Amino acid sequence: MKRRGASIRRPIFVGLTGSVVAGKSAVGKLFETWGAWRIDADQLARRAVEPGSLPLAQIQQRWGDVVLHPDGSLDRDAMRTLVFEDEDERVQLEMIVHPAIRELRKAARDDAMKAGALIVLEEVPLLFESKLEGDYDVTIVVDARTEVRSARAFVTRNWSAEEFRSIDSSQMSSDDKRKRADYVIENNGDLDLLEQSAQLVWNIVASSSDCNE
Repeated sequence: MKRRGASIRRPIFVGLTGSVVAGKSAVGKLFETWGAWRIDADQLARRAVEPGSLPLAQIQQRWGDVVLHPDGSLDRDAMRTLVFEDEDERVQLEMIVHPAIRELRKAARDDAMKAGALIVLEEVPLLFESKLEGDYDVTIVVDARTEVRSARAFVTRNWSAEEFRSIDSSQMSSDDKRKRADYVIENNGDLDLLEQSAQLVWNIVASSSDCNE
């Protein structure tokens, strides 16, 4: 969504998060289709550790080649297994990667503002865990029942029930995320139902943007 005429104010920044395998990316894609400027934190995280980057070199120095693919790129599954089994290791990884992600995020926001975006949607998996809610005008949580998310994790990511429980339990509970969010989008059904729920929230956010033109 682009601003008409001269730039007179900053965009509305929307923080989109959710429980593991709840459908955050699906909602992000819908919002993008409806006009939002979409910034995906997962993509920024991948860019931050591209071959040749300083964070990847630091990761290799600390954990060795066991967390690399044969082509030298980061083996995210191996890395995830290491850090989710040890909180200290996870903190060390965050200290290496997060500064680079913050720089990429700032650059992405700058691009959105230069383009005259009205609504900037940022998908942030650990938005509340990282205490980033103050960076957004609106926060949205995508959620689904635990059994639904576990089944999706098996089908879409080939995670065992144990892997799902381990990753899910390492994050803030769904109840706490829901309490902190401005809006909650339920995703217990099919894509048509998700689109209907997401459209309701989008209409509210878009109306706020139009009112501030």
